[in-house]
Amino acid sequence: MMGARFREQGSVRPGYWFRPKRFGLGAVPVTWQGWAATFAFAAIVGLIVNFATHRDRLWLVLLLPVVGAYLWLIASKTDGDWRFRWGGDQ
Repeated sequence: MMGARFREQGSVRPGYWFRPKRFGLGAVPVTWQGWAATFAFAAIVGLIVNFATHRDRLWLVLLLPVVGAYLWLIASKTDGDWRFRWGGDQ
């Protein structure tokens, strides 16, 4: 059944918010906490870029720690390892 396969791909063990991507490198959010973290990251990046467009290179100094913290969060909350995937394995 297609619905059961879709639900299975979107499930993670308790305590994890992301699952590894099926193709490529990275992770995708699958719980409300993962989606909330992703939207919060996007909002913070948008505010930094909007705020710092009037300044010299301040946006880069502010953006790098935010991106680093978000990548650390994803890596620590992903149910599986980060490696390049070709889609064959689950």
